[in-house]
Amino acid sequence: MSKKEIKPYRIMGVDPGSNYCGYAVIEIVGSKISLIDMGVFSMKHLENHYEKLRKIFLDIQEVIENHQPQTVAIEAPFYGKNVQSMLKLGRAQGVAIAASITMGLDVTEYSPKKIKQSVTGNGNAAKEQVAAMLENIVHVKLSKYSLDATDALGVAVCHHYQSSGPLGGGNKKYKDWSSFLSNNPERKG
Repeated sequence: MSKKEIKPYRIMGVDPGSNYCGYAVIEIVGSKISLIDMGVFSMKHLENHYEKLRKIFLDIQEVIENHQPQTVAIEAPFYGKNVQSMLKLGRAQGVAIAASITMGLDVTEYSPKKIKQSVTGNGNAAKEQVAAMLENIVHVKLSKYSLDATDALGVAVCHHYQSSGPLGGGNKKYKDWSSFLSNNPERKG
């Protein structure tokens, strides 16, 4: 009996920002999650906001070209009191989404609370707690990475967990429970 080949599946996570944009690419093979690449695009040296947006767009596309993820997950902006900051963050997120969909990839958004809940079990966890849990998940020391990069890794891991639940069925999507059961008869009670 031949063993069915399990194809690797790559997810890119993005933590958008107008000065620093975190990114991470993970690969899933079976139940194993491996870190492929992660880092931060820095736009702090650019004074023009439009140049920052251009850099985000081009850098996201470069990571996609280099690592060929099948999908992109992005952190949705949280609501803050500073309207100008929210506007800049929303633009950075929009450009990251546009760069991804221009490359033909689907994009899924997750709230910061959903990401923390998915990774640590606590939607109010500190960024440092999320980073510590991610070290256990990907078996890589993450202390040399910025919190923007580990946030992006959290987004990618969250997407994997959300899409591999009972209704997610791994990398396959189902519209409802009955379609999941018809494709997975061994799960019927």
